Amino acid sequence: MKQKDEFYMEMALGEAAKAEEENEVPIGAVIVYEGRVIARAYNRREQEQHIFTHAECLAIRAASEMIGSWRLEGCTLYVTLEPCPMCAGAILQSRIPRLVFGAADPKAGCAGTLMNLLDDARFNHVSEVVGGVLEDECSERLSSFFRDLRTRKRN
Repeated sequence: MKQKDEFYMEMALGEAAKAEEENEVPIGAVIVYEGRVIARAYNRREQEQHIFTHAECLAIRAASEMIGSWRLEGCTLYVTLEPCPMCAGAILQSRIPRLVFGAADPKAGCAGTLMNLLDDARFNHVSEVVGGVLEDECSERLSSFFRDLRTRKRN
């Protein structure tokens, strides 16, 4: 399973690279259903100027359109950064049973770092959470992006 998770996380990192090329925070997401990728997305919040254009939300929307249902049962979401509260809520609402993320988010992570919304039995759905897949690569992409951004702002 670890090898398969790394394979799909590499794809999510590819999506994150697209975001970075467009000066977006480099976060990418991929949704897999029955062994095939049904959605790919990356952050577009700055370009769209809309809060719901996080990579996870865009991928969930695309996957729902692909399978013709808002219920994404049987899917796995791969994302390079631990989901925020909004995205964790979208994962719950769309019934995604498994989340795999790369880097933990100490400021907004709601899949285990600050809290775990996805593993709270009070909700009508829970998701398995696997964190730290290609963590170094995911973390470094974000760190270098923000390091470069600070340098550009200083100059």
